[in-house]
Amino acid sequence: MYSQDISVLLKEADNLEKQQKEPEALEKYRQVLTIEPANMRSLVKSAELNAALGVRQADKSSKRLYIETAYAFAKRAYYADSANADANYAMAMTSGKMTDIETENKKLVAYIRDVKLYADKALTINPDHARANWLAGKWNYEMTNLSGVKKAAIKLLYGGLPEASYEDAVRYMEKCRTQDPYFAPNYLDLAKVYRDDHKPAQAIEVLTKLVRLPTRTSEDVGVKAEGAKLLETMQ
Repeated sequence: MYSQDISVLLKEADNLEKQQKEPEALEKYRQVLTIEPANMRSLVKSAELNAALGVRQADKSSKRLYIETAYAFAKRAYYADSANADANYAMAMTSGKMTDIETENKKLVAYIRDVKLYADKALTINPDHARANWLAGKWNYEMTNLSGVKKAAIKLLYGGLPEASYEDAVRYMEKCRTQDPYFAPNYLDLAKVYRDDHKPAQAIEVLTKLVRLPTRTSEDVGVKAEGAKLLETMQ
C-alpha cells in the first residue's frame, strides 16, 4: 500500500517539477518523507529544489534559510546511505551553496574542501554520475580562478588544497555533457572554462548548444539567458 502511495507521489512531484512548480513539487517530496523518512530520491530532490529556490531569493535571510534547509536534506540523505552516489552528490552540491552564505573563513574553507571530497566520493561510487562530474569540474574551475590572497588564506587554514586545473575542469564537464546532454548549468560553466582558457571557438560551440537546449527547470531559464548574453559578447 505504502509503496504504491510513494510511487504516485514521486510521479506527481516529477510532473510538477517539469511544470516548473518547485514549491508544489517540494510538498509532494515532503509527503513521501512522512511515509518513508529515508527515501533517497525525495531527500536528494528536496536538497536540489531548496538550493535552486535559495539561489533565486533576493532577501538574504530567505536565501540562507533555503540553502541551510537544502544542506540539512543532503545530510539526511548521506546519513541514510553514505555509500550512495546521489547522497554524496547532494552533499557536494549543497556544500558549494553553503560557500555563498558562509562568512566565517574557517567554515568557508571546510565547505570548499567538502565539495571536492563528496564529489570525488560520488565519482568513486559511480564514475558516470553526471552532476558529480559537473561539480568536480566546477571545483577545478573555481580553484584555478582563485586569487593569490584567497589561495594563501586557504593554505593557512587548511594546509592547501588538491591541485586544480582548467584541463581537469574540462575533462569532468565534458564527461557530464556526455552523461546528461540536457543539463544546462554544465554548459554555462564549461563555456566559461573554455573562455578563460583562451579557447573561444570551443566556448562559442558550447554556448550555441546551450541556448538551443529545451527549458526543463526554472533554473534553466536564468542559465540560458546568461549563456545568451555571454555568447553575444564572444561573437
